[in-house]
Amino acid sequence: MKVVSSSFYALLHLMVLGLVCLPGLAGQVQAEENVVSTIQKSGTKSTLLGTFFVSAQHGWAVGAGGTVLKTEDAGETWQAVTRRTAALLTSVYFTDPQHGWIVGQNGTILHTNDSGKQWRRQVAGFGAALYDVFFLNPSQGWIVGGRGTILRTADGGATWEDQSSSTAVDLFGVQFIDAQRGWAVGAIGTILVTQDGGQNWIQQATDSATTFFDLYFTDPEGGWVVGSQGAIFQTITSGEKWVDRTLPCGSPCIRPPDFLKVQFTGFRAGWIIGERGAFLTTTDAGFTWTKPELSEPFSLYGLSFPDPKVGWAVGDGGIILKIAPASSS
Repeated sequence: MKVVSSSFYALLHLMVLGLVCLPGLAGQVQAEENVVSTIQKSGTKSTLLGTFFVSAQHGWAVGAGGTVLKTEDAGETWQAVTRRTAALLTSVYFTDPQHGWIVGQNGTILHTNDSGKQWRRQVAGFGAALYDVFFLNPSQGWIVGGRGTILRTADGGATWEDQSSSTAVDLFGVQFIDAQRGWAVGAIGTILVTQDGGQNWIQQATDSATTFFDLYFTDPEGGWVVGSQGAIFQTITSGEKWVDRTLPCGSPCIRPPDFLKVQFTGFRAGWIIGERGAFLTTTDAGFTWTKPELSEPFSLYGLSFPDPKVGWAVGDGGIILKIAPASSS
């Protein structure tokens, strides 16, 4: 499925309806020759929006038209899984090799407890588009989605509880660091935090109208969020204060790409991907960001690093990139 909008926010809404300058902390973005990206054959032209690798060998990718792909050989070959739905699938998450969840359009939730041999529907009773899923263990998990939707389960998804987010904006990312503390991000500068497992969600101030698409906390105090027009925000105070780390656009200024996913593989090493070839990495805790060169300006929507030495990104037209520091490739 071809991307029909330069905005990821608009893209998701179009797809759900069935229609289908870069930032850094020290103001520096440099060309990077020490990262290798290899295109893998996915066997599909469908847009892929989410990926998750349980290990460096075993991974999953999901996307438009109910597409679910799996690999058991580090992406050398990808196999299509029998489709359980035609819905747009946006995110996939595994807690271990056996237990995984996929979410997407029209309140779609799929679950496996046998390493993906079978995917079964779970019913939450909500029809909102679901954009992200996160589990701490096979029992405790959260899902976020359209119109401020936050769902929680304590039994692996057999039942889902609707938590009050006190917002009506779309939420695109969620992460918990333990059973009590977690964050969710979304449109109009929304960053929510909970200290009680989601019974209460509180807005954190950003002084920004940016749409935030993803977040990643490396520890209880330190976290990152990324969003529209190249936004990067950082906290070292558990979100009590968020600092705008976005670089100036440069001259001449062309609209910066939306940043859609962020992941750190340690305190110092991090990765950001997004639309129109946006691809950044840092090895110094975000003090500087480098820009590896891609063979084409792919729009990338999903990112997963099972370990610091290798990761995968997925995006437009069924693209799957294996990415790694050159020294480990």
